Amino acid sequence: MSGVLAILEQRGGAWNRMSWEAFAAGREIAKATGAPLMACVPGYAIEPLLPDLMCRDAAKVYAVSHPLLENYTADGYTAALEQLVKKAAPEYVVFPHTYQVRDFAPRLATRFGETLIADVVGLEIRDSRPVFIRQLMQGKLNGAYGHSGRGPCFVSVQAGAFAAEGLEAGTPECEAFVPELAESRIRARVEPPFREATQTVDLSSAPIIVSVGRGIQSKDNLPVMETLAEALGAELAASRPICDSGWLPMERQVGSSGQTVTPKVYFAVGISGAIQHLIGMKGSKCIVAINKDESAPIFEVADYGIVGDLFEVVPALTEAVRRAKS
Repeated sequence: MSGVLAILEQRGGAWNRMSWEAFAAGREIAKATGAPLMACVPGYAIEPLLPDLMCRDAAKVYAVSHPLLENYTADGYTAALEQLVKKAAPEYVVFPHTYQVRDFAPRLATRFGETLIADVVGLEIRDSRPVFIRQLMQGKLNGAYGHSGRGPCFVSVQAGAFAAEGLEAGTPECEAFVPELAESRIRARVEPPFREATQTVDLSSAPIIVSVGRGIQSKDNLPVMETLAEALGAELAASRPICDSGWLPMERQVGSSGQTVTPKVYFAVGISGAIQHLIGMKGSKCIVAINKDESAPIFEVADYGIVGDLFEVVPALTEAVRRAKS
């Protein structure tokens, strides 16, 4: 076995943006091990997607196409990618940690007698081998995982953990791969996709976000945070407990069950930094944390941290922003 295979995800002819983060993680593993990077995209009639992939720094691209892959099923994807992994014989297989991957990737790893190292947030090189970092206890602890099995190492990477910006250009070889699939082996019957209510707030495009957590104590304190957001020209967002309590609408939730955001500046106000929230915002360019608990996990990912009473810090910060703009 040799090489790194990045499995990219598309749906309905549109890329899942986490695919490029998985590609970036594969690129890091490939550089660390001196192995070639390969990438693949499964689906059907995927030719319009290939130009985006054919300009990336990889040795080879596999276009995995079959009519039974047009709509996602765990049976179809598992069978198709099992055949590809056997053909390409990579040492490492990297996925984006999406809901779709969570459905089929453990099954795929089991086919090779391996387990999936899921939700990886970092990568270290020890004795010329990659070691994968996962967070435990809601981000309070990090666990380091190495691969000692005989088969490929299967890894999924957390959203925002690997930067997709600035990927190097390249001219990979492209190879069409048509797996052998039978409709009788596809047990799931595809229904029309679930359509969520149209969001009136797209936090993913906001350059500045002020996000609030349980530290604000009461819905009555939201106006203080709204004033800071207004001064900054920012969108107001929240962690899940705030939205679950009905203090802000669910469309303003950031995290694993909300929106994933990558603003230029992210203010985390009264947010402790549970892993479910970090998943949605740790890709921010600059993170400013305000919390009275100096040991809060949010400070581990923050670029700037303010330990203090947010009801003193936020009004002072708002006034400073207004003075700077006047």
